Amino acid sequence: MKNLHDVQKLLKKFNIIVYVGKRKWDIELMGIELDNLYHAGVVSKKEYMTAKMILTHEHEIEEEKETSAKDSNGLS
Repeated sequence: MKNLHDVQKLLKKFNIIVYVGKRKWDIELMGIELDNLYHAGVVSKKEYMTAKMILTHEHEIEEEKETSAKDSNGLS
């Protein structure tokens, strides 16, 4: 697992497709679904940790995009 698409493929194995309409929210919901799969014991700790790191990284990217968009619009 190397990127967000790989996390989506993992979730799809369990018939979980996430699309809220805003990438940041999709990533947050994928994290919740991943937590549920891990607590149910259907994904390994390694898969879980790798996927969580990818989601955290992607979420940080989205946060940075929002911050730069506010900064470029003169909002603080």
